[in-house]
Amino acid sequence: MNSNKLRTGLLFLITFFTLASYSQNYIYPLKLTPALSANFGELRNNHFHSGIDFKTQQVINKPVYTIDDGYISRISVSPGGYGLALYINHPTGHTSVYAHLNSFSKKIADYVKAKQYEYERFQLNLDLQPGEMPVKKGEQIALSGNTGGSGGPHLHFEIRETKSESPLNPLNFLSRIPDTQKPDLRGIAFYPVSGKGVVNGGDNPVRLTISKNSSGVPLALSRTIEAWGKIGVGVKTYDKMNGQENIYGVKNIRLYVDEEEVFSSSMNKFSFYKTRMLNSFIDFEDWRINDSFIMKSFVEPGNTLQLYKTVNNGYIDINEERDYRMRYELEDDYGNTLTYSFIVIGKKQLVPQPVDCNNYMGWNFNNSYIDVDFMLNIPAGNLYSDICYSHSKILMHNGLSNMHRIHNRPVPLHNGANIWIKITTDSIVNKQNYGIVKIGENGHKSWIGGTYENGGVETSINELGDKYMVAIDTIPPTIAPQSPESWVKNRRISIRLSDDLSGIAVFRGEIDGTFALFSHDIKSNIYTYLFDNERLPSNQPQELIFSVTDGVGNKSIYQYKFTY
Repeated sequence: MNSNKLRTGLLFLITFFTLASYSQNYIYPLKLTPALSANFGELRNNHFHSGIDFKTQQVINKPVYTIDDGYISRISVSPGGYGLALYINHPTGHTSVYAHLNSFSKKIADYVKAKQYEYERFQLNLDLQPGEMPVKKGEQIALSGNTGGSGGPHLHFEIRETKSESPLNPLNFLSRIPDTQKPDLRGIAFYPVSGKGVVNGGDNPVRLTISKNSSGVPLALSRTIEAWGKIGVGVKTYDKMNGQENIYGVKNIRLYVDEEEVFSSSMNKFSFYKTRMLNSFIDFEDWRINDSFIMKSFVEPGNTLQLYKTVNNGYIDINEERDYRMRYELEDDYGNTLTYSFIVIGKKQLVPQPVDCNNYMGWNFNNSYIDVDFMLNIPAGNLYSDICYSHSKILMHNGLSNMHRIHNRPVPLHNGANIWIKITTDSIVNKQNYGIVKIGENGHKSWIGGTYENGGVETSINELGDKYMVAIDTIPPTIAPQSPESWVKNRRISIRLSDDLSGIAVFRGEIDGTFALFSHDIKSNIYTYLFDNERLPSNQPQELIFSVTDGVGNKSIYQYKFTY
């Protein structure tokens, strides 16, 4: 080895071990006994959980501390999503994230408030320079909360790779939480590949619930499984932790066939760009119909998640009349492992052949479907596997358009597809008031929106299998002041906003023509202003003007005079 290569190798090893040892010195962000309500990589609607959720004793306002030296690189304020959130870059090459906060420490809060008045808006996403706001390890930076898309008080915490912004499993970098509980097995599923495999005489998935004995040990499959040809297998499983009632995601899944490992997945890191590929990682149809998460132990061609090691992409070729001995190993973050063995009987049987397909769509092609009053375009890379597209419509003689069912079963799309629906009764002048709505099974309309194009409405969707039609929204939002006679006494203004269809898009409060900072949270339709002595003169008549606009431009204005 020459001297340059030797120096490079030594430098790499020194850097690696320095960062590895340094990162293990991270402290916990709360001074509470660590208890999790969710772990890394858990399965969520359209995404993997990108961090861990620390319990905060079911209350807000627990002090939050930075896990290491660094600087605040980003501050986010949003009514949804992460709510109030902080991002801190560390010398280790990691970024720590603290979300759903109730409030920031004073220096951060003052900075944020000044920016909100500078930009004249509540919602902010601020990027800071390295020397702008440094923090020390163990410094209090916030109080925990329940802001944004949070279902209860907790601290959402992440560790990301700063360069790529990819989330990493935080439990790989923090001291161990006591845990001796093995994962819990809930079900096994079998998937014949269309035209190439068969399970128990059919080409539909066979999903089985796994029962347990009185000691909690999983019992054998409830049905005999006979298969022939190419099949895939899936598993429904959760993890448990000592002293907690919650269920968690399982970090490592391994499938063996006759002692050969044919599939493994390990949840340590993923890319936000690929987080929607969770919909290929799971049995998406079962999730949409039965609200159940079965994880596939095979990889569809459009799924490029970096979680897997496979043989033949995890698919199993049943080509001998014999017992195929299969085994799952389910392992959590701390090595607790559940092993479950089962048998698939290889038995020759007729493999059902798919019917002729008039609308074949390949996962790696640009795909489209065109009718006289409907168009669908799915760009290449949005399907995870091939489909035979099915379209149906219901004539709506009293509606603005016909109702279109876009495919006959749920199919996920990675980024999305474009649809256009023709308006059959195009009678309004302001075309902005048109939009597309999704029709639920109970008839409920969810506004999707879109733009008027060539006598119809165009918009994007992110999955197939639902019904859509054109609707109109001409009703402005409703502004309902909450006890205005008490505003001055309580030193706060409260206003309730609602909209019947397209939703609140823009709001603004002004007092005597000057921007007034109203805050709000996605879980409530109350918008609140706290009287600010630094910006609001006292003992003077004031006039509040509050305006709100919905998703298609309908606008309402409320005015109120008071003396503060």
